[in-house]
Amino acid sequence: MLIALAVCFGTLTLRALGTLESLELSAYDWFVRLRPDAAAPDTRIALITVTEGDLQTHGWPLSDGVLAEVLQRLARLQPRAIGVDIYRDRPVPPGSERLAATLARPEGIVWVMKFGDGASGVPAPPALRDTEAVGFNDILVDPGGTVRRGLLFLDDGVRTVSSFALRLALLYLGPAGVTARADPRDERLFRLGQVTIRPLEPNDGGYVAADARGYQFLLDFRGARQSFRAFDLTALLSGKLDASALRDKIVILGVTAESVKDHFYIPHSRTLVTNQQIPGVVLHAHIASQLLHIGIDGARPTVSPPEWQKALWVLLWSALAALLAVVVRSPWRLTFGAVGGLVALTLVDGLAFANGWWLPLVPPAIAWLASAGGATSYLAYRETMERAALMQLFSKHVSKEIAEALWRHRDQFLEGGRPHSQRLVATVLFTDLMGFTSVSEKLAPEALMEWLNEYMEVMAGEISRHGGVINKYIGDSIMAMFGVPVARTGDEEIRADAVNAVQCALALESALERLNHRWRERGLATIGMRIGIFTGPMVAGSLGGADRLEYTVIGDTVNTASRLESFDKELFAHSPCRILIGEATLRYLGDRFVTERVGDATLKGKEEKIAVYRVVRAAEA
Repeated sequence: MLIALAVCFGTLTLRALGTLESLELSAYDWFVRLRPDAAAPDTRIALITVTEGDLQTHGWPLSDGVLAEVLQRLARLQPRAIGVDIYRDRPVPPGSERLAATLARPEGIVWVMKFGDGASGVPAPPALRDTEAVGFNDILVDPGGTVRRGLLFLDDGVRTVSSFALRLALLYLGPAGVTARADPRDERLFRLGQVTIRPLEPNDGGYVAADARGYQFLLDFRGARQSFRAFDLTALLSGKLDASALRDKIVILGVTAESVKDHFYIPHSRTLVTNQQIPGVVLHAHIASQLLHIGIDGARPTVSPPEWQKALWVLLWSALAALLAVVVRSPWRLTFGAVGGLVALTLVDGLAFANGWWLPLVPPAIAWLASAGGATSYLAYRETMERAALMQLFSKHVSKEIAEALWRHRDQFLEGGRPHSQRLVATVLFTDLMGFTSVSEKLAPEALMEWLNEYMEVMAGEISRHGGVINKYIGDSIMAMFGVPVARTGDEEIRADAVNAVQCALALESALERLNHRWRERGLATIGMRIGIFTGPMVAGSLGGADRLEYTVIGDTVNTASRLESFDKELFAHSPCRILIGEATLRYLGDRFVTERVGDATLKGKEEKIAVYRVVRAAEA
């Protein structure tokens, strides 16, 4: 959880610094493009476009006389609103008087002006200044050149001006009884029909410290893949348009000719198709169309949750990734889980976006990957340390297979880097050499050590091969355990341990015979061996301090096995290897071995007698 918190804090810091803004805005564009589009363009809006052919015919800029003729012809076709997206801050003769006369009664007409910033503004035609027939056409362009936000109002501290698209939308909505007013619960908020449009804040969505001046909202660009119905200027002036094509619609006059340089990128533009930009007149049509959907259809603009909720969203995915790393240890499964998490995050964000909520995608995705990677790295480090601790205790005493089993089941017995104490049932095997004292007296110390190491290496190999764990070497003796350190949970497993211990004892006998044969050939002394085996409950754990730990088992079972090994050393002394077991072990062996009863014996240090048996050989199959 500390890793998850640290990753979340780091991701939120990156976001606050604006490092992730471009990625988040790209994700926003992607969601916009994936959202189901409108089945058809908005038929409530039509365009009169000034094309390159129209410019060749009428020149540029269009004269006042041409604009007056356009307005008069449009008025006769009875649209509900007429918008002119062409600046006309000074006369362009001929026909200036005619245009002024036409604009003297501007019912249903909205002309653009540029609010700008101080001297950069462009006023409306003189006849319309300071009237309701003017709207600004300023466009907000994000870094990278894409338009994602629309404006409803702008003010300079002295005056407040409505946007071009809003003016047109209100003219259309008025006859339908849809009005604009302040929200009754908060008069600072603008309400269109039944929908309150909340202004965009500087850090909404993926934005970081964005310029949020004016009254901004997110554009949805529904129907962006469809073109509004458009007619070129020449078709209008030639009288070829049928009145039904424009009646009761919003009609916007604007330039689409590329030579005028009035084109913009939108979220749909970032594709592989050509002509990715859209003309400004089409952009204003999209804004007006969205306002009509809000006023008539009740569509709500996309909104963003508050900052604290976005932070919790990032923290949630960071914590889930850390949990995934804890639960899933397999690298392949973790990879699939990480990819699946990203897919799930994308689907959740996509569904939220389709329902009008812009949730962060890039910050939680980064937090998801970083937290999963960080937690995995931490767990890998911790596992490396735990594996080192295990190997320090067991690596020299167990087979590779048992070592891997220890690691797989480490959660059952490892705690804080050291084995914790546990009760279990296991089989203990003790070996000791017969006549070692006389052998040691005949050999020099170096030769004795070499001789003994040769013996121990062979014995250790057989014990490991049969699944035993060598607990310690005591001079010429060996203590081995079968059934540790992973506790057995059923009788079948305990039985298997007992069988393995006895099979191991017989293998040790055979190995000793081979060693004796080699030693005789080399002129060295031969030796005999005693083995004691007993099965029962015991306590297993680690003894020692932080610098030196030893894994061991304690209990009466261990003592009994040791006493069986040393019981009556003259008994069967003629045999090169004597294997004695207790009745507790015999019960687990079934008929797999040939045994003979030695009798009931009182072992050293024990008050009660136990039945002692000698293992002769393995039973024939």
